[in-house]
Amino acid sequence: MLRALAVDDERPSLEELLYLLAADPRIGSVEGAGDATEALRRINRALESGPEGPEAVDVVFLDIHMPGLDGLDLARLLTGFARPPLVVFVTAHEDFAVQAFDLKAVDYVLKPVRKERLAEAVRRAAEQRTGPPHATGGPRPVPAPASVPVHEPDPDHIPVELGGVTRFVAVDDITHVEARGDYARLHTGRGSHLVRIPLSTLEERWRARGFVRIHRRHLVALRHIGELRLDAGTVSVLVGGDELQVSRRHTRELRDLLMRRP
Repeated sequence: MLRALAVDDERPSLEELLYLLAADPRIGSVEGAGDATEALRRINRALESGPEGPEAVDVVFLDIHMPGLDGLDLARLLTGFARPPLVVFVTAHEDFAVQAFDLKAVDYVLKPVRKERLAEAVRRAAEQRTGPPHATGGPRPVPAPASVPVHEPDPDHIPVELGGVTRFVAVDDITHVEARGDYARLHTGRGSHLVRIPLSTLEERWRARGFVRIHRRHLVALRHIGELRLDAGTVSVLVGGDELQVSRRHTRELRDLLMRRP
């Protein structure tokens, strides 16, 4: 059973989050804080109490935009603690997902919060809390670890979440993909989307669809390559208006594939 702390400066959002968390059977207790400073005081009490003490907090559900100390600032402070609680960001802004990942966040949930999406974040937190090396014989985690992506029902599309709404992006519209740790940013002619899928997974999944690795950080669709450029020994490609560098180890394969392209 997770002991949770929800942090949001907007009272209606905080009350809704508290309600949804209290309804989840994996949440043993949940408290609220109206700003990051109040939350930090509460977490300090939890750390003084110890991991099994009455004030302990296992996971913090944290908004980002708050007056004074914001959610990212608080998460950075927590990384310096010896035994910090897990962090799940709950925010209306998708632009900070990469920073959240860098801060080792368990999940990044967009507002308006959907019950099913929050339940997935709780599952991930419960899995980390009860799994090795801190297994306690508590509730068994739900199968399918967080590192295993949910496969899209339609191989021609990939689901992306934006503002609490799931949209389906056509794979053929994706010009290139940029690695962001365990995330990947999908680029299309109309914008980009961040998804929680490693680049290596997309490389394997879309190889047959004409996607090729050109760099440890980039996967490109051959059909969208407009130019191959060579400048002073450096190779790059023009894809959807972006110029991307090609690493030496991938240059020969890319040239061969382009030569064979109809």
